Amino acid sequence: MPTTSEFRKGLKIELDGEPFIIIDFQHVKPGKGGAFLRTKLKSLLTGNILEQTFRSGERVRSPDIEEKEVQYLYQNGENYYFMDKESYWQFELTEDQLGSNRDFLQENVTVTVLFHNKNPIGVELPIFVEIRIERTEPGVRGDTASGGTKPARLETGAVVQVPLFLEEGDIIKIDTRTGEYVERITK
Repeated sequence: MPTTSEFRKGLKIELDGEPFIIIDFQHVKPGKGGAFLRTKLKSLLTGNILEQTFRSGERVRSPDIEEKEVQYLYQNGENYYFMDKESYWQFELTEDQLGSNRDFLQENVTVTVLFHNKNPIGVELPIFVEIRIERTEPGVRGDTASGGTKPARLETGAVVQVPLFLEEGDIIKIDTRTGEYVERITK
């Protein structure tokens, strides 16, 4: 059981039987009384944000969370299907469970799925993914001095802002944490 002195961004804890991830925390030492930690927690089940205060030195429970490498297979309606590479067991997650991660899921890619009490609850993508640009407007010649951007639709259906020099068919690297363009991949 971790204590509040071990809190850091990304730590998974359990409150009232529900798993949360710490997205922000602040250590506060008032002039009078004991120190405490103000935290901002995100539910791994619902995605709701909760603000919680803990006394300094307080113990919290670690959630029963297992991470497993699986392969993304396909989408059917609002369900996304995955397969365990070892046992070939297939399961599905909904759009709500995936959240914004669904924008960068490509067929046959390996991802990490979080299981809480043996039930799949969410997906962690690699930090960077390489995706092909499916549709974008051609860049205007000579309009590069401003360093402008234009919208581009990716093969996964997501729309991101890219530099003007990129064209349809180019493969780009995307940061899945922010959803932003990183660089063009030359192959």
